Amino acid sequence: MPLIALGLNHQTAPLALREKVALDAGRLPEALAGLRGLEGVEEAALLSTCNRTEIYAQVTDGREPALADWLERHHGLESGALSDYLYLHSDAAAVRHLFRVATGLDSLILGEPQILGQVKEAWQAARDGHSLRTPLDRLFQQTFAVAKRVRTDTRIGAHPVSVAFAAVRLARRVFSELDRACVLLIGAGDTIELAARHLVETKVQRLLVANRTLEHAQSLATRHGGVAIALADVSRHLPEADIVISATASREPILRKDAVQAALKARKHRPMFLLDLAVPRDIAADVADLPDVYVYTIDDLEQAIEENRASRREAAQQAEAIIELQVEHYLSWWQAQGRQDALRKLRAGGVAAREELLAKAQAELARGEAPEHVLERLAHQLTNKLLHGPSAALRQAALDGDAELLRAAERLYESDDDAQPAP
Repeated sequence: MPLIALGLNHQTAPLALREKVALDAGRLPEALAGLRGLEGVEEAALLSTCNRTEIYAQVTDGREPALADWLERHHGLESGALSDYLYLHSDAAAVRHLFRVATGLDSLILGEPQILGQVKEAWQAARDGHSLRTPLDRLFQQTFAVAKRVRTDTRIGAHPVSVAFAAVRLARRVFSELDRACVLLIGAGDTIELAARHLVETKVQRLLVANRTLEHAQSLATRHGGVAIALADVSRHLPEADIVISATASREPILRKDAVQAALKARKHRPMFLLDLAVPRDIAADVADLPDVYVYTIDDLEQAIEENRASRREAAQQAEAIIELQVEHYLSWWQAQGRQDALRKLRAGGVAAREELLAKAQAELARGEAPEHVLERLAHQLTNKLLHGPSAALRQAALDGDAELLRAAERLYESDDDAQPAP
């Protein structure tokens, strides 16, 4: 029963498709239940970020396509709509992939730290939904240990970068006088928090923070010297904003074309820089058609972050070496579990046979049968029951010419006397 990782990410699928399969955190328990209910799915976890949607699961051989079918059905897509964009990793490759994801080696920004927290959230959601069993649960826990070791033993975390850092850097390139700009931040999560920190470092003049929950906006604005506004008031304040950075979990656009068009008119067509870090997008796609508007999405950050990669590539090579070693460690544990399962099955069968025949012998004694006859029959029946399966398997092995199984049986049933070295 293989471990698999199936999904799509920023390397294989465009933003327009990634936003269609992004999983709403509020519906994650429902999605996990549906996935876990599929025939042949032993355990499963779901990871969904702005750059990826992935399924980690242990499944019956041959059931991997059912996961892709489920992903399409769950998001209302036509059959085969994702086939050209999905990747599938099994066993060692799946383990390696999760390790690389959690350490930031598979991220748009090499080594970015936020992904580890998102992997932990995916693991916790799967645990809360009772969709994990020992192999996958153990894999996630080892993943966290691997990520910690990579951060400790390499410089992959040097020169802190994030999507928010890249966004502010891009804003500085497009808007040369950032310290005189008014910036509107929409959202109050980690990405917006990081963006606020970087903006304060650039000494931005005015900072507006909008969020659906005004208290969250007020808390973030207070920490960074900004002003909080309600999300419902964004259109009214939009003309003030030279730069808008948005990252919410909304399923529908926050900024639509008519609102931006009205803001441009009020600004007398002074340019606006809009940076959408959300998946699904917070800024309607047709806003980019307006004159005097520069709209960037998360996929447009590639060029802005390329120079950050060079300083991290050597550390990434060291991280890859650590990961390869840890893949071997996990697979050794997993294979040992398989052998222990066989041993547990063998012992359980022996115990069941003993209990069945002992109960039968006790009943015979209670009826007054001669103890010596009962004991002789018990020993004979127990011997036959314990040896029937192995004997049948060895006979078949002899017929099939399975020399490996026959040699293993010789070692297994070697007596103490046979095992002694010759004098």
